[in-house]
Amino acid sequence: MTAQVPHILVVGGGYVGMYTAYGLRRAARKGRIRVTVVDPRSVMTYQPFLPEAAAGSVEPRHVVVPLRKTLKGCRVVTGRVTGIDHAHKVAKVLPEEGPEYELAYDQIVVALGSIARTLPIPGLAEEATGFKNVEEAIALRNKVLDRLDVASSQPDPALRKSALTFVFIGGGYAGVEAFAELEDMARYATRYYDNIKPEDMRWVLVEATNRILPEVGTDLGKYTVDQLRKRNMDIRLETRLESCEKGHVILSDGEEFDADTIVWTAGVKANPALAATDFPLDEKGRLKTLPNLRIEGVDDAWTAGDNAAVPDLTSETGAYCAPNAQHAVRQANRLAANILRVVDGQPPQDYKHKYVGSVASLGLHKGVAQLYGVKVKGWLAWFLHRTYHVSRVPTFNRKARVILDWSLALFFRREVTSLGSLQTPNEEFRRATQS
Repeated sequence: MTAQVPHILVVGGGYVGMYTAYGLRRAARKGRIRVTVVDPRSVMTYQPFLPEAAAGSVEPRHVVVPLRKTLKGCRVVTGRVTGIDHAHKVAKVLPEEGPEYELAYDQIVVALGSIARTLPIPGLAEEATGFKNVEEAIALRNKVLDRLDVASSQPDPALRKSALTFVFIGGGYAGVEAFAELEDMARYATRYYDNIKPEDMRWVLVEATNRILPEVGTDLGKYTVDQLRKRNMDIRLETRLESCEKGHVILSDGEEFDADTIVWTAGVKANPALAATDFPLDEKGRLKTLPNLRIEGVDDAWTAGDNAAVPDLTSETGAYCAPNAQHAVRQANRLAANILRVVDGQPPQDYKHKYVGSVASLGLHKGVAQLYGVKVKGWLAWFLHRTYHVSRVPTFNRKARVILDWSLALFFRREVTSLGSLQTPNEEFRRATQS
């Protein structure tokens, strides 16, 4: 390592990590800096498109961005950072295979993001699935379609009812969009079953507060509830999941029923791996962050996104930036620019971005949006949702592929084939060895 070529270590390949490295790649290719990105996954997932990937509107491969292909000029390490000793500027890396080793750096970007925020609910770990990566989206799509197959072939009324009951916990963006998109897909799929009607399915959304989609405001949140209920979807507000052992769901309002499909989307929390660092954390386990995206109290350390408490300079109440893609992408761009400014001997600049608004899809041709204070519903909101997010997907390659998926959907019917057997590819071979 030489002083002339600073080594920038980016811990995490999500929104912040990938976009920061993307902003540094040209300087790395010119030899001004060296950039290393460490992440357990070799792709970045564009999470706002996960509901559409689960519903079959977008090819799952098109919502992930391969890091090595995108970050030319940067080194990508597939592994997990298990500890950071910033006092000595060393990170411990555990690769996918092989022993742990130390990796030295000059400057570090901590972009570990968030993980699902769970509660100690009986049966949750065994029966529920999350919705944060493309594998979970594919598995959930397969599960929903597989349950339709099971119900169609099942004479037992109780088992059939359980197969056709789908429960989502959490009324934020991830929960509502996945809930609405998958119901829309399943409703369409029932036309191919002679003994299943849309009204035979039960879709239940459980939310502990008194409203859903708080980001779009009270009025649009109420509108969303009304629209979903018109589709015969069961919205339970001010209700909590008490237990789901062996698929038997118990809600805080006293109702009990069986469900084969349970999805947990009740919020996120800062990655607990931050505890294995010598950086300052706040009461929520996030990195204390200055407005210029430096970690508070230390030099040569930066952060942004879900794992950072970034002051919102547009707020008069001392609030922090919301943990969403809109802020993460813009913070990453500012972060990359600030690192290059520091390398060139210039002071970093503060991050300041006034929240534009929110958009949410509620299924094909349905949505809600609030942009610059203007409320939009229905088809136009759905179109704005797609337009905004395709503009945010990194690289022209991915934008073109997503648009092509949507264009083909205009001329061909929705694909509703289950590939659930992909999750157990050796099952048939195993049976053959036992026969």
